Amino acid sequence: MAESSKKMSLMGLTTLVTVNMMGSGIIMLPTNMAQLGAVSLLSWIFTAIGSMAIAYCFAQCGVFCARSGGLSAYTEEAHAKSGFFLCSYLYFLSLAIANVAVAISAVGYLTSFIPWLGSGAVPLCIGTIALIWLTILANFGGPSITGRLGTITVWGVIIPVAGLSVIGWFWFKTDVFAAAWNPNNIALSEAIGKTIPLTLWAFLGMESAAQASDAVEDPKRNVPLACLFGTLGAAVVYILSTTVIQGIVPNAELANSSAPFALVYAQIFHPAIGNLVMALAVMACVGSLLGWQFTLAQTAKMTADQGMFMKLFSKVSAKNAPIIGMIVCGVLQTLMALSTISPNASAQFGKLVGLAAVTNLIPYVTALTGLLVIMYKAGVSPAVYGRNTAVLLVACIYCFYALYACGKDAVFGGTIVLAIGYLLYGFIAKRFVDEPPSSLARVDKP
Repeated sequence: MAESSKKMSLMGLTTLVTVNMMGSGIIMLPTNMAQLGAVSLLSWIFTAIGSMAIAYCFAQCGVFCARSGGLSAYTEEAHAKSGFFLCSYLYFLSLAIANVAVAISAVGYLTSFIPWLGSGAVPLCIGTIALIWLTILANFGGPSITGRLGTITVWGVIIPVAGLSVIGWFWFKTDVFAAAWNPNNIALSEAIGKTIPLTLWAFLGMESAAQASDAVEDPKRNVPLACLFGTLGAAVVYILSTTVIQGIVPNAELANSSAPFALVYAQIFHPAIGNLVMALAVMACVGSLLGWQFTLAQTAKMTADQGMFMKLFSKVSAKNAPIIGMIVCGVLQTLMALSTISPNASAQFGKLVGLAAVTNLIPYVTALTGLLVIMYKAGVSPAVYGRNTAVLLVACIYCFYALYACGKDAVFGGTIVLAIGYLLYGFIAKRFVDEPPSSLARVDKP
C-alpha cells in the first residue's frame, strides 16, 4: 500500500500530460490562423479527435510493450530493424526542425524588447541561431538541471493562455469575430486543410505520455485515460484561447503580429501587462527549447546505442549529458535556420511547421501499426483487439489527411528525406545480418 501511495494518480498524470503538451506550441498559432480567418478554427475539431486517437494508441503500446525506445521500438515490432532506424531518423529530424521553429517563436516575442531582431531576415536568423546555441550550452549541465528549469518555465505559456481562455470572454465582441470569420472568402475545406499542420503542431509531444507508466497507479487503466483526458484538456485550452482572441483583436492586426498573446493582453489591460506576457512567453520558449534540445540529443543517443547512428552520439559527460551529440545537433539546426531564412517570423515558422509535421507523421504511422503486432504478442482479448484497432484506424486516417494537408512542398521535402534515410540504412544494414559472411554461399564467376 505504501508503494502505491508513492505513485502518480490519474489526476496527477493527466495534469502532467497536459502541461507537457502545451509547452510553446501555441504562442504563434493565433497569428498564423488569422491569416486565413477564424474559419480555420474548425480544424481544431479534426485535430483534437485525431490527436486523442493517436495518444490513446501510443498509451496502449506502452501498456503492452515493455521495451525501451518509444516510437522506434513500437515500429520495430511490425517493421523490423529498418523500421527502427527510419523512425528514429525521421523523428530526430522532426525534433531538430521543431526546435528551430520554437526558437523563431521566442525571437518573435523578443522583437518588442529588442526591435533590431525584427528589422530583417539577417537579424531574425542571428537571434534564432543564438538562442539555439544558448539552450544547447545550458544543457551541458545534465538532465537534472534541464528538468527543473522546464517544469518552471512552461507555466510562462500555460498561465496567460489558459487565463485568456477564461477571462477573455468578458472582452469578446461578436462583430469583431464575425468580421474575422472568412476575410479571404476561401472554401471551408481549404481553410481546414491549410490549418491542420498548425493545429497538429500544438499537439506534437503527446507520444511521450506513456513513458511514465512505471510510476503510475494501475497503469493499464490510468495511462490510456490520462492520455485521453490530458489531450482533451490541452484541446479545450487551445480552442478557447484561439477563438476568444479572434473576437478581441481585429483580424488584420492579429495576422501581422509577432506576439499575438502579448498583443491581446495589452489591449485588454495595459501595454505593461502585454510586455509581461511577452517576457513570460520568451521564458517558456527558452525552457521548452531547453528540454527539446536534450530530447533531441537523447533520441540520437538511443539510436546510436542500437548501432544505427554514429558512435559520437553515445558519448556522455560526467554529468550524463551527450555534449558531442548536442554540438552536432546544434550545427544541424544552424544549417536549417540558414536554409529557411526569412524577414518574417510568422512565414518562417509556418514553413518549418509543415516539414516538422510531415517528418513526425510518418513515424506516427509506423509506430501505430506496431500496435497490431504488440497486441498479438500480448495475447489481448478479442474485445480489446477490436476496440484498439478501431481507434488505430481513426488515428491513421487523421495522419493520412494531415500529411495531405501539409501540402506538396512539405510532403516532397519529407519524401526526399525519407529516401535518403533508406540509403543511410543500407550502409549499416550488414550489422544486423544474422549469419557472418564466411557462412554465406559464394558464387564464383564463370
